[in-house]
Amino acid sequence: MQIFDLNVSESLIHKVVLAVVMYLIYRLFKHLIGKTIVALANTKQAHASRTAFILRSVNIALLFVFASLYLIATGVGYGDVSLFLSSIFAVLGVALVAQWSILSNITASFLIFFVFPYRVGDLIKVVEKDEDVRGKIIDITMFHVLIQHESGTVITYPNNLILQKGVLKLSEAPKTKSKSRLYTRIGK
Repeated sequence: MQIFDLNVSESLIHKVVLAVVMYLIYRLFKHLIGKTIVALANTKQAHASRTAFILRSVNIALLFVFASLYLIATGVGYGDVSLFLSSIFAVLGVALVAQWSILSNITASFLIFFVFPYRVGDLIKVVEKDEDVRGKIIDITMFHVLIQHESGTVITYPNNLILQKGVLKLSEAPKTKSKSRLYTRIGK
């Protein structure tokens, strides 16, 4: 007595083996990309919570890519997978269109993380005609850059605007070392 049809069991074994192989490749990619992002974060002196956010977002995107590849490889069909993913992105797009600035700040956060030439501790000036936006970058968060002005005021500048404006890197003012000497006469 045969419990399973031979074709069904071979197909099932094929899908399970494919799933295991895809999972191992996913873990390898996740590990390599994670190490690269952490190394970049250390180079740019990014805050740990910011690095965790970037890692989490990249891992979710990577999971979607590998899940889509698995579904296509097992015969679900490219059209069905693309329809499903486009539906998800359409719903997310409609949900976030009311909060477009939030979405643009998150997108700008990714760009700042990977390509922004300035890092925490640098002195910068944002070219702004009406305001004096200059100071030391004290943190780069998901939504804004915190800049401590020379007067001590902390300026919160949105990520999407800092990408749209010109930013100058300032050199620190040279600190002159003055030596005070006290001369005394030893009496005659």
